[in-house]
Amino acid sequence: MHSTINPEEVNMLRAELELLMKERHALLKVTGAAAGLVAELDSHDLPKGSMEAAELLAASINTLTEETLRDALSSVQASIAG
Repeated sequence: MHSTINPEEVNMLRAELELLMKERHALLKVTGAAAGLVAELDSHDLPKGSMEAAELLAASINTLTEETLRDALSSVQASIAG
């Protein structure tokens, strides 16, 4: 049995993929900004509640692959430098 994808399904898949890529880009920007913020924090100056939040954020960032983190930092580089 051979199945084919009709043009309507192709268009739906294309639209879904475009949405996912836009969402990925937005998430990379948020992640890059968060990583930049964590890198700039001085843990000695943070209140306890903020320190716990920063540690959670740092731990979450550390679970990313090196490639994803590089993409995230790259996506905000112009904003940070400018």
